[in-house]
Amino acid sequence: MLTLYYNQIEQGVELVRRYDEPGSLLARHDELSQVWTNLVHNALQAMRHRGTLELAISGDANYLRVHVIDSGPGIPEAIRECIFQPFFTTKDQGEGSGLGLSICSEIVKRHDGSIDVTSRPGRTEFVVRLPRHAAGVAQAPAAKGVS
Repeated sequence: MLTLYYNQIEQGVELVRRYDEPGSLLARHDELSQVWTNLVHNALQAMRHRGTLELAISGDANYLRVHVIDSGPGIPEAIRECIFQPFFTTKDQGEGSGLGLSICSEIVKRHDGSIDVTSRPGRTEFVVRLPRHAAGVAQAPAAKGVS
C-alpha cells in the first residue's frame, strides 16, 4: 500500500513507522488493504501532502491495533460523529464520494473490530482494532502483517 503512495510521500511527507507488534492475524487481506489505503490517502490529502504520517502497529494476545496518524489540520469536533456516515465528506465537489470511511467502518465491523478517531489541530489518529481471530473470517487464510 505504501508503494502506491510512494511518490506523494517522497515529495514532502515524513513517514514514521513504528511496528511494536509482528501484526499477524486471521483476516481478509484484500478487504483490509482497502482500509489502509483509504486511511493513508485521507491522511495525505488532509496534510496537503506535507507533514508527518505515522503508521504504527501495536497489540496484545487478543487484539491487533493499527494506528494511522497525520499532522494535518484535524477534524472539527462538530463533525467527528458524522465522518463514518455514507456520503458524508468535507472534500470539495469531485474530490471524494464520501464513501471511503463508511466502507472502512463496514469492513472493520465484518472483522469484528472497531475504528476510532481522535483529532486536534496537528494530530489526527485513526485506530483500527481487530481481534486476532474474528468469527466472521474464520475460513479466510491468515494474513501475514498488515501491509
